[in-house]
Amino acid sequence: MKKISKILFSIFVLSVIIPTIKSQSIKEYNLYVNDTIVNYTGKNRKAIAVNGQIPMPTLYFTEGDTAVVYVHNNMMHETSIHWHGLLLPNEQDGVSYLTTAPIEPMSTHTFKFALRQSGTYWYHSHTMLQEQIGMYGAIVIHKPNEPVVNEEVVLLSDWSDENPHEIERSLHYATDWYAIKKNTVQSYGEALLSGNFKTKFTNEWKRMNAMDVSDVYYERFLVNGVNEQQTKKYKAGDKVRLRVINGSASTYFWVTYSAGKMSVVASDGMDVEPVEVDRFIVGTSETYDVMVTIPADGKAYELLATSEDRTGSASLWLGDGTRQAAKPLPRLKYFEGMKMMNDMMTMGGNMKDMGMNMSLQQMDMNNVMYPEITGGEMSDMPSMQDSMSHAHHSEKQGDIVTLNYAMLKSPVKTTLPDTPFRTLYFELTGNMNRYVWTINNKTVSESDKILIKKGENIRIVINNNSMMRHPMHLHGHFFRVVNEHGEYSPLKNVLDIMPMETDTIEFNAAEEYGDWYFHCHILYHMMAGMGRIFSYEDSPPNPQIPNPDESIKKVYGDDRRFFLGGQVGLESNGSDGNMSLMNTRWIISTEWRIGLNKTHGFETEARIGRFIDQKQFLVAYAGWDWFYREGGRREKNLFGQSSNQKNWGAFTVGMQYTLPFLLVTQLQVDHTGYVRAQLRRDDIPVTRRLRLWGMINTNIEYAFGARYILTKYVSASTHYDSDMKFGAGITLTY
Repeated sequence: MKKISKILFSIFVLSVIIPTIKSQSIKEYNLYVNDTIVNYTGKNRKAIAVNGQIPMPTLYFTEGDTAVVYVHNNMMHETSIHWHGLLLPNEQDGVSYLTTAPIEPMSTHTFKFALRQSGTYWYHSHTMLQEQIGMYGAIVIHKPNEPVVNEEVVLLSDWSDENPHEIERSLHYATDWYAIKKNTVQSYGEALLSGNFKTKFTNEWKRMNAMDVSDVYYERFLVNGVNEQQTKKYKAGDKVRLRVINGSASTYFWVTYSAGKMSVVASDGMDVEPVEVDRFIVGTSETYDVMVTIPADGKAYELLATSEDRTGSASLWLGDGTRQAAKPLPRLKYFEGMKMMNDMMTMGGNMKDMGMNMSLQQMDMNNVMYPEITGGEMSDMPSMQDSMSHAHHSEKQGDIVTLNYAMLKSPVKTTLPDTPFRTLYFELTGNMNRYVWTINNKTVSESDKILIKKGENIRIVINNNSMMRHPMHLHGHFFRVVNEHGEYSPLKNVLDIMPMETDTIEFNAAEEYGDWYFHCHILYHMMAGMGRIFSYEDSPPNPQIPNPDESIKKVYGDDRRFFLGGQVGLESNGSDGNMSLMNTRWIISTEWRIGLNKTHGFETEARIGRFIDQKQFLVAYAGWDWFYREGGRREKNLFGQSSNQKNWGAFTVGMQYTLPFLLVTQLQVDHTGYVRAQLRRDDIPVTRRLRLWGMINTNIEYAFGARYILTKYVSASTHYDSDMKFGAGITLTY
């Protein structure tokens, strides 16, 4: 009997252990990272390829596996890989200098972690701007014993022929070139011809630039590394699970399907109750699993991913035969969006407080820009209040059902442990002109780490007080998106927060230790400072970060960088120009006016200034002016002060302030007591490419001119100067 009992016990143990060993297998991958040149329609650009692929190869696992990934960095510069959405030990998270050691040139780094979840995720570089040039890939984690189903990875991304470092620098200097390329300038000429002059006038009265939907112009958009892909194996009646991943640097995509409805079954890797929609927008770094059906044989059906700004798209075709194209999304109505923006903004540049009435994408502030929904002219557009009152649940306009977060419901309860909550309030803030992005008006480097205790519940109320969308991502944790489903509110790790929205998320501090990044996943917003670091109290030393004090300086260095820009006019009457170095709070600049002879002379002004207020309308500065002209300057200024010196230098202090209509007023005094006030406006958009400018000051000096933009860096220009008279030539802009 004893022997039989032992045999039965052994059988029981083996029946438990053997499946466990099988489900907890070790899955290894080697990723070889190289610089490469990619060719898109004749354009060669440097990119990063892994195992010869752009994007990186898809990694497949089963929940319970132990992932072992060897990353071989064959480049001449360091890199990193972050496992987006995965729950793992802090030192495996992959943020260089914060959680994980950078992967040095010509070295191999080993990641090893157990997979505690299933779903659709992705991985990407967290080093500088490498994500923009190809360093990203998909992760698919199946459930144990999950039935085999038809599935496709749909990894969306954006591609620019321009160096991403030049993109970033240009954004900090508010280049108009991307708007010109996208035909979205919204000039005074366009406003006048379309009957929207009052809208444009109000827009600039409130010190706002033109309506912008996406910051960067991209030459092409990709699905799994190509603009168009087809999978022919599917037949009539087949159901296909599409694992949609937005691996772009800064693009949102509208997803539609030519064969009808899509059933959304998961978001950010977590299951949701199926909900049928006609379209959904996938924010930068979000993932959605959707089920679609192949209606008939002999046809190929298009899954169309269109960039939010409607400048391009990428397609996945399912099935073989005559192509059934999805209906293209029409051009946005920018002036309608500008009108709504005017209604929402105060003179101080802040969003009007709408509280929780604006939440969970239930009222898309850009809805009035969508011709497929709004149809008619601007007079037919709903008011802000009307839009909000009709924007409940499905956001259904006509026959179009658009997904929003209020529609997402978890199939299981997601309530947090019964422990106290700590509530944090985050206001998303920024300055579009100078491309500074902050939380509570502070960048990552200007903020202390947020200390949290293991086991406590954290509630974050987030208000977006900027005119841009922000997909906020939390590393190493899932949060509840609090909606009307209460205990069944969905779990996500990315929340797309629209302008004027207020949303609430909650998470339990369930990890053991470490620093965890919370940041906007638009790459250029993150690099400009929009983020925070959650840090577990009493965390042990991180073996990956042997010198934490020096390492955190490197993390903070991202948003402290200075960017160079300037404009040089080379015209027949001389040269006017300026150059500057600026970062989040400081600007070092010089400007000059150089004539062709001693009578015209020259004048230079060098300054160092600091931006004072939240919207950065106010700059206080100190500097040095140097002036020379044969015969001296004018005897008296408008204040009755005299200065007859022909060779004159002076220490100055002063301030600049941006007035309505984007007029920059300047008031300064030098060490002799000489006062100068000035009013200037640059870049008045008359047409898509024509810009006017003007200046007048109390020295009875004035100038006005025009530029016609030929390329991003070169304009044909002309101007009249009270001292140097008329001139024409070219202006170089950098």
